Amino acid sequence: MTNTTVLIHRKSLADEVADGLRKQLSLGIFKVNEKLPIEPELMKMFGVGRSTIREAIKLLVNSGLLRVQQGLGTFVERTVSTQEPMDQRLKRADKVELDEVRQLIEIKIAEKAALNRSEEDIEKIQSYLEMRKQTADEGHLEECIEADIQFHLAIANASKNEVLADIYKTASAHLKNWFHEIHQDTQTFQDSYLLHQQLLNNIIAKDPKAAWNTATRILNHIF
Repeated sequence: MTNTTVLIHRKSLADEVADGLRKQLSLGIFKVNEKLPIEPELMKMFGVGRSTIREAIKLLVNSGLLRVQQGLGTFVERTVSTQEPMDQRLKRADKVELDEVRQLIEIKIAEKAALNRSEEDIEKIQSYLEMRKQTADEGHLEECIEADIQFHLAIANASKNEVLADIYKTASAHLKNWFHEIHQDTQTFQDSYLLHQQLLNNIIAKDPKAAWNTATRILNHIF
């Protein structure tokens, strides 16, 4: 039996302070170009020493959130890090804004899938559409929502644009709970089945304009 060592990386105090400041920036507690409190105040605020505050400031300067002006202090450069992982950014996004992103992507991936899909892609899309219909007809909301997401994700994969597919997958994962809030039953999924079948037919026919239009109709029907 081979012994392996698993390294668990724990957050340092500086990382925790940086996270706290990052959250305050994202919430608008400190505005762009506003000067941060002086070190003693930050030390009191977070209950840590001077070296920890300085290390946390350094982390946020490196991520582009803060800037240090010698003799003047530390100022807010921006409230959202340019190096923030997309998954983290989407996690704290407003649900309505996140859904707008998802809707825009669904239209584009439908168009691209019609141009680039393979026969294997068609089989996957068809299988999820059938699963979507079956679970909708049986009234299984959670399974129906999952099948709907997988249907559109299969279309995203068929677009052959990995960036679009990754963004769609991440956005949809964060919206699952919201789908349960806005859909009390599977009626909407039943009502929109024919439109989803039409979208698949457009993709099979390699008609990107029709796929774009049908995807738009689907979104207008549901929302």
